[in-house]
Amino acid sequence: MKKIRTIITIFAILATLHSCSLFKSAQKGEDATNVETADLWTETDNAPQTIVTNVRYEIDLDSMTGNGYTFEIPESMNADIDSLLNSWQARNMLNKLDCDGSEWESFPITDTMYAKRLAALPTIVRMPYNNMVRACIDRYTKKGRSQVSYLLGISEFYFPIIEEEIDRVGVPHELKYLPIIESALNPKATSRMGAKGLWQFMFTTGKLYGLKANNYIDERFDPSKATTAALLYLKDLYDMFQNWELAIAAYNCGPGNVKKAIKRSGGSTDFWKIYPWLPRETRGYLPGFIAASYIMTYYEDHGICPMEPEMPIATDTIHINKNLHFNQIVEVCGADIEEIRTLNPQYLKDIIPGENETYILRLTNNTITKFVENEDTVYKHNADKYFPKADIEKMLKEAKENNGAGNLIRHKIKNGETLGSIALKYRVSVKKIMKWNNLRNSNIRAGKYLKIYK
Repeated sequence: MKKIRTIITIFAILATLHSCSLFKSAQKGEDATNVETADLWTETDNAPQTIVTNVRYEIDLDSMTGNGYTFEIPESMNADIDSLLNSWQARNMLNKLDCDGSEWESFPITDTMYAKRLAALPTIVRMPYNNMVRACIDRYTKKGRSQVSYLLGISEFYFPIIEEEIDRVGVPHELKYLPIIESALNPKATSRMGAKGLWQFMFTTGKLYGLKANNYIDERFDPSKATTAALLYLKDLYDMFQNWELAIAAYNCGPGNVKKAIKRSGGSTDFWKIYPWLPRETRGYLPGFIAASYIMTYYEDHGICPMEPEMPIATDTIHINKNLHFNQIVEVCGADIEEIRTLNPQYLKDIIPGENETYILRLTNNTITKFVENEDTVYKHNADKYFPKADIEKMLKEAKENNGAGNLIRHKIKNGETLGSIALKYRVSVKKIMKWNNLRNSNIRAGKYLKIYK
């Protein structure tokens, strides 16, 4: 009997030690599933506090003040869903499905399950899980279910454009989810700060990466050109920080703010450790990106039905080298002006100032056939009405782009420099540097010279 008591006592001690070991592992972020989690921050102490899985965090989805520092969710998460659903794309390209997703609420998803799903994503950008990420996921799965349905449908039209450029530029494929938190995949989106397009370029940054903007044309609204510019910018930011999380943060708030946060943190290059020193909107930016990556992959597990895309409308492009008003196409070819505007969001006033330089116009194949058959008629149709002589000179002057003629500077490329950093230095666009030096891509080598005109 005494031996039995001794054995029981030994087992009790071992069980206690095992429990303590598990507790310490949890404190280190090493739960039984070995799922990676990110550090969390408390308001009263700058020391990191690691998440313990299987704990549901209570966060106010409106104020976003859970677990310490206040952060703002990306502006796109509050996009007006009625406006998106009433867009030409939604009305003509997407079918809304009847879907009852109420059953998903009866199946609670634990933090461990969320963390495992994120860890399973085949990404280069780290996808850790914490309560800020959870708050953004909850925003999509609760208040934003209709928006997610729309995003899943409209992504069928924009993701192919983005993925093709991702392959060409050579950046992580998960970056295709950034326009979701930037603009809710709305190429005409304009933020309260004046950022525009799918990728929400500010005027200065867009100009540095070759996006033209004047009274008639704003290429920040051009899905194809803006995608190319955004990916080149992100690549330059990665070259600067050697860290995709910081590159993404810098895309939101600028590299200067990220560098300040790194300095104030004592030199850390971990997004979650410089988190308290970042602007409020940037604190929610990376969690929003992770949440968008999650929900676009695991939407079915939350009972969300995607809007169903119609068969894509066949389109093609033509070169315009004369002044052209959209109404001329409508009146001669019988096209829908909303359709033309949707396919060409970069033209701000329904006008292409083609007398100044050649521009690209995208139309449906049916309209292109009619346009080509009646090209001279289209250009002449009501030309005096749409282009009064008194306005033509003014229009061409406003639309004319500065070609960069000026004093020649020979810049010797230094180690670590990129076209983006050189463009920032001289306040010119990457596109211009490539044109001046006959470059086919953004690859440059230290020791070589570049021509810069100022």
